[in-house]
Amino acid sequence: MKYLPLFALTIGLIGGANAETLTRDNGAPIGDNQNSQTAGENGGNLLQDVNLIQKLQRFARERIPERVVHARGTGVHGEFVATKDIGDLTRAVVFEPGSKTPVFVRFSTVIHSKGSPETLRDPRGFATKFYTDEGNWDLVGNNLPVFFIRDAIKFPDMVHSLKPSPVTNQQDPNRFFDFFSHVPEATHMLSWVYSDYGTPANLRQMDGWGVHAYKLINDKGEVHYVKFHWKTRQGIKNLSAEEAAEIQSKDFSHATRDMYAAIEKGDYPQWDLYIKVLKPSQLDGFNYNPLDATKMWLDVEETKVGTMTLNRVPTNFFQETEQAAFAPANIVPGIEPSEDRLLQGRVFSYSDTQMYRLGANHQQLPINRPRAVVNNWNQDGAANYGQQTSDVNYQPSRIDARSEDPKGLYSNKLLTGSTQQKAIEKKLPFAQAGVFYRSLSLKERQNLIENLAGDLGKVRDDNTKHIMLGYFYHADKDYGQRLTKAVGGNLSRVKKLAQ
Repeated sequence: MKYLPLFALTIGLIGGANAETLTRDNGAPIGDNQNSQTAGENGGNLLQDVNLIQKLQRFARERIPERVVHARGTGVHGEFVATKDIGDLTRAVVFEPGSKTPVFVRFSTVIHSKGSPETLRDPRGFATKFYTDEGNWDLVGNNLPVFFIRDAIKFPDMVHSLKPSPVTNQQDPNRFFDFFSHVPEATHMLSWVYSDYGTPANLRQMDGWGVHAYKLINDKGEVHYVKFHWKTRQGIKNLSAEEAAEIQSKDFSHATRDMYAAIEKGDYPQWDLYIKVLKPSQLDGFNYNPLDATKMWLDVEETKVGTMTLNRVPTNFFQETEQAAFAPANIVPGIEPSEDRLLQGRVFSYSDTQMYRLGANHQQLPINRPRAVVNNWNQDGAANYGQQTSDVNYQPSRIDARSEDPKGLYSNKLLTGSTQQKAIEKKLPFAQAGVFYRSLSLKERQNLIENLAGDLGKVRDDNTKHIMLGYFYHADKDYGQRLTKAVGGNLSRVKKLAQ
């Protein structure tokens, strides 16, 4: 009985009174989609069978390059409603009180491939595209508040270490802990990932973080630094390693299924957007660098500025979720990137990877197209279906005058000194990892130790293992001692390394 509706639908499409005609891509009707043209009963296929050729061509090209990171994703439509007047901080129209802005959110896993289970331990991407009246703004973050590295120059190496080996095609703790043993600032993020926060129960019951510091600019041109935080109204729920394994054995797509089911029954998930704000003069008042993506802004008050509701699933996964292109370069008047070294690299790399995946005109695709009018002289290229009708394709011009708007100017920043190529001064790599460890319940700490020991215990190089143990001991003595015991390390050596 469960197959009857599908069978009935098929009959209707083929022979029913309201059947739509099959066509080729040029709109011409297809006479026979079951049999190709041949040279008689026993002859070969004819090259002139354009339907056959087109179907084979399109089939061979229906996969675009998989995202190098964030390949496994789920997209949902919704709206953001601004609730607090922060005009003293920003001129961005998305934050005008009472305004409603359409959004598209893509949740994802970072390291694993497109067909991987959604239960795997991995940060979850939390990317939001706001279709504002002054252009698209992409807030591209994760479900965890910090990241592994602070400088974009390390990003390809970090991802390479976490991805499968180029020799064995297997993800290997010996490789990524070899890398992280040279990156002490990763201790904080590793603690988050190996805790139960590394396996959220679903997409609705997790927070989202902008991770980086950004700038807000008001009508006076005044600058404030800001961090964004999506707080779920559904409550945070994570999985233990055992719970994740049990779900994975039954359903590799449980998180997407949960999100779609909730929306289908009208249980629309919501997140409140909070901001933390610092004046430029406050940046030097911390024992860490607030523009360091491996750090949280501890003890800085949060303010709620709006609420996002997700209420509609895509009608086509590829056309919307898979072709959605997010980039921190998509900013609007009143919001700018900060000098965060990792963010500065992402501003380039995310746009560049979308051009590689989808082409130079990917922002003309319906899912990426701004609701605001696009008016520039970008020209030609593959899949360009813009509405360029002017004889002028340059600027300035008196024939077709299009002017700049001062609202689009970047803020000013006073610079002194010389160029440099060296690390930041205030590193403080371990302190916040200790703060996080001590914030966990006893059960959560035990899960963190077991999860981390499961991979760190596989590391064959004794120096790498003990350097990592020294990092965790430096973060918190109890943390390091318990982990050392769990992997059979030498505590005296760990203490010495931690010095």
